[in-house]
Amino acid sequence: MALPGKKLYFVSLGCPKNRVDSEIMLGELTARDYTVVDSAEEADLLVVNTCSFVEEAREESVDTILDLARAKTESGDKKALVVAGCLAQRYAKELEVEIPEVDAFLGTGDHWRIGHFVDERLGTSQAAKNLVSEVRAEGEGEGVTPAPLSIVGRPGYNYDAYSPRVVTTPPWTAYVKIAEGCSQMCSYCIIPRLRGKAKSRPIDDVVAEVENLAGRGVKEVNLIAQDLTHYGDDRKDGTTLAGLLRELVKVEGIHWIRLLYLYPHSFTDELIELIASEPKIAKYIDMPLQHISDNVLTIMRRRFSEADTRALVKKLRAQIPGLVFRTTFIVGHPGETEEDFRTLMDFVAESRFERMGVFKYSTEEGTHAARRTDHVLTLQKEDRYHRLMTLQQGISAELQQAMIGQTFEVICEGRSEETELLLQARSQGQAPEIDGVTYLNEGWAEPGQIVTVEVVDAGDYDLVARVV
Repeated sequence: MALPGKKLYFVSLGCPKNRVDSEIMLGELTARDYTVVDSAEEADLLVVNTCSFVEEAREESVDTILDLARAKTESGDKKALVVAGCLAQRYAKELEVEIPEVDAFLGTGDHWRIGHFVDERLGTSQAAKNLVSEVRAEGEGEGVTPAPLSIVGRPGYNYDAYSPRVVTTPPWTAYVKIAEGCSQMCSYCIIPRLRGKAKSRPIDDVVAEVENLAGRGVKEVNLIAQDLTHYGDDRKDGTTLAGLLRELVKVEGIHWIRLLYLYPHSFTDELIELIASEPKIAKYIDMPLQHISDNVLTIMRRRFSEADTRALVKKLRAQIPGLVFRTTFIVGHPGETEEDFRTLMDFVAESRFERMGVFKYSTEEGTHAARRTDHVLTLQKEDRYHRLMTLQQGISAELQQAMIGQTFEVICEGRSEETELLLQARSQGQAPEIDGVTYLNEGWAEPGQIVTVEVVDAGDYDLVARVV
């Protein structure tokens, strides 16, 4: 069956790591002359890259698939629907039965094969047809609806600097995924099953990608992976995050390099010194600590104790001037007692993190934590979540107020999403999409321009500044 046209409607869900996968798929499709449109109704090809990290993400993914399936049905099946990503990797067989409108499922290690699916639907690739013949269910004949194409193999695919990619962030910023998968074995997390063990890209390949991005005007690079700290361990050739950073800071045109998702274990003195001394590396650390109580950390299978955590946070604060520390915690993990939670509250109050997020524990089928019998009641999880977030809101407000009068650089993002009367910008301490922003109420800067500002007011999470 051939599609009537080449209009694409694409939905990307989940984290920035998933976003990069989406950008690779967009690259494969636009290379085949697909044009992205803004509505499912006018599209010929519908694609959703799903997330399955926690229950809320799964629900959002399923709801999105159902919405697109409805759009396909209302078109008289003149559209094709592709479901990719973590949900497809985990539940493709179940989804085939529950949502028969889906034409193809692509796992986390197979999203780049979306071009094969498109070629098969359009009848332009014999290789793709051969691939389809291998996975199609037997017994199909004329007048019989073909079984969905299900390409869900082993996870662990790494794109490279020369993969087709459509960068969907503003032209001055980009995400660069330097590794796929994770080799940690945390009790609550399904990521190793969805993404495979850690698999790092070579340093020269990452550098080549960043050079290409810089040549296109990117000034801010956000390095991402499930575990940046252990980047290179799997290669067993001396590759390290510090070694990568020493090469990336040489790339002309890059102003900031931000590190997202650092695991606390094996955070070396070399890496700390490099972050502290290198102007291009943002004084920003995103390190999900998850908890502080030794009881819970042991249950979580984290390789870090309360004493280790406190010592590392103290060292980072002491050795990296002006550090902005982002972290996340999980409340309501099986086995967490009220005493454990109070220990966590005390730690947050003492540590005064600039940025903090809180997850309510989500039971993930197939994980060690899911098999425990001492699960925390939903009402207790909700209560602990709100108590911890309320505490952090007060801390954030105080830290924000203390910034009034300070001057620093920001990258302008254009007119504010809240009002056209203000410009919106971000400092190196404000990561895109997850942190607050800096509103500019006096002066002017072009989108993508880096200017110095002075803070004149502050809210709980956002700042107001003037261009100086």
